[in-house]
Amino acid sequence: MFPIAFHPIYKHPLPEGHRFPMIKYELLPQQLVHEGIVSDNAFFEPDMPDMQPILAVHQKEYVTDLIRLTLDPRAVRKIGFPLSAELVERELRIVQGSITGAKKALQTGIAFNIAGGTHHAYADHGEAFCLLNDQAIAAQYLLDQKLAKKILIVDLDVHQGNGTAAIFEHNRSVFTFSMHGQSNYPFKKERSDLDIALPDHTADDAYLSLLNQTLPQLIVSERPDFIFYLSGVDILSSDKLGKLACSLEACKKRDEIVFSHCHSAGIPVQCSMGGGYSPDIRTIIQAHTNTYRVASYIYS
Repeated sequence: MFPIAFHPIYKHPLPEGHRFPMIKYELLPQQLVHEGIVSDNAFFEPDMPDMQPILAVHQKEYVTDLIRLTLDPRAVRKIGFPLSAELVERELRIVQGSITGAKKALQTGIAFNIAGGTHHAYADHGEAFCLLNDQAIAAQYLLDQKLAKKILIVDLDVHQGNGTAAIFEHNRSVFTFSMHGQSNYPFKKERSDLDIALPDHTADDAYLSLLNQTLPQLIVSERPDFIFYLSGVDILSSDKLGKLACSLEACKKRDEIVFSHCHSAGIPVQCSMGGGYSPDIRTIIQAHTNTYRVASYIYS
């Protein structure tokens, strides 16, 4: 049974308009247990993290202002959320969920963060609803603790992982791969080690073919001993913030491709959920649940 970080929904951590997509973090674990994909004891609630792993990635001044709620108003606007102690605590626990999950994946082969995927957070600022970069912090933690030597970050959210790309731009121990919508946010892209920018309305066959060609070659050429996977479901044709045209079945097949290659190569993988903004919450839950369904089948 693979371990899953569960993040409780803190009382009013977000403004009213942003609560709809966030309810998935409450509904998803319920769906997983209801279907018998996992049992209750698969979930762990992250503690508050130590500051050292965070400061290994993010600048101290930014982290201090974030925790003290003293960020410049322009920096707060860039994040997109009004700052609150509850919101910052939630973000800190998301970070610890990915750190703990990465350590658990070294033992079990795979672990999940029911939240996470905050790939728009830079070393010195947050943006686009991302305050701290959970997978970047967890990746650097593994390197600093000598738990991994070469890390591959596979970011398949519809939006480029611009913060992650910038953080690891000069770090040869981390290879960043982002396959995203060409005309989606961020409109000024950073340079990942490998970017595949997809035109609007890219559909199932083209998407899956590119991924199937690219990922195995990266595993062979980069020889990672750990993989972080950002499995955003905003590649769906129904997504309000995405411009691609993938079906639910193709999104599920995407996850199968990633997990199958990780499993067959014997490379541990930590998965964070990333985005998903379809108008019907049932579509979002179905797509995210598919990620766990596939993992349960492959890693059983």
